[in-house]
Amino acid sequence: MSIPSVGDQRSQSDQQRKADDVQAMFASIAPRYDLLNRLLSAGIDRGWRRAAAEEALLLHPARLLDVATGTADFALELKRRAPACEVIGSDFVPQMLEIGREKAKAQHLDIRLEEGDALNLPYPDASFDTITCAFGFRNFADYARGLAEFWRVLKPGGRCVILEFPPPAPGLFGSVFRFYFQHVLPRIGGLISGNAGAYTYLPESVLAFPAPQRLAQLMVATGFRTRYRLLTFGIAAVHVGDKL
Repeated sequence: MSIPSVGDQRSQSDQQRKADDVQAMFASIAPRYDLLNRLLSAGIDRGWRRAAAEEALLLHPARLLDVATGTADFALELKRRAPACEVIGSDFVPQMLEIGREKAKAQHLDIRLEEGDALNLPYPDASFDTITCAFGFRNFADYARGLAEFWRVLKPGGRCVILEFPPPAPGLFGSVFRFYFQHVLPRIGGLISGNAGAYTYLPESVLAFPAPQRLAQLMVATGFRTRYRLLTFGIAAVHVGDKL
């Protein structure tokens, strides 16, 4: 058995610190999270979720896991579209999951919402036909490990769908969106949520996230056959990975 180096230990410590910070941040904004999503995206996020849901359900999965499910918006969308599919949502922020359970009850949709770490999913190998992750993947402390966990719990022939904000592309539209993300969004988000730091983190996390081609390469390196497409001039991107 090898002994972790000082560098490895420091990296693990940094990853745990990031995970703890992200968990605390999302717990603090949980009550206003859905409202802010609608306001800050002008409702466009609903269309993005629809596009990702179509990809996720194309192979008619019987059992689906939505990772980093948050308040379960995407998990509920998937259940509405595929009532016969067993949908499980996993997240490491209990406050978000509780709101999701209330929404599921109000909408009379039967989904399971469970606490879990995306980098160490509490499920056996080959447990799911499809795995989804909508706007949560960039918060992972280790992208490669997250993808490895997706691969592990997917059945052969299964599908992984990741919906995420890539860094703004070069050009006029990208520059305008970058200005909005860095200067306008934090002010609005901080005012409504009472946590300005959370909405400073959001643009920082997007700018630090891999470009779509790089994320596709990471998925290919994991073993997925991968494709992606940009949505709304590249504000969002949906990546599809099939486990052959």
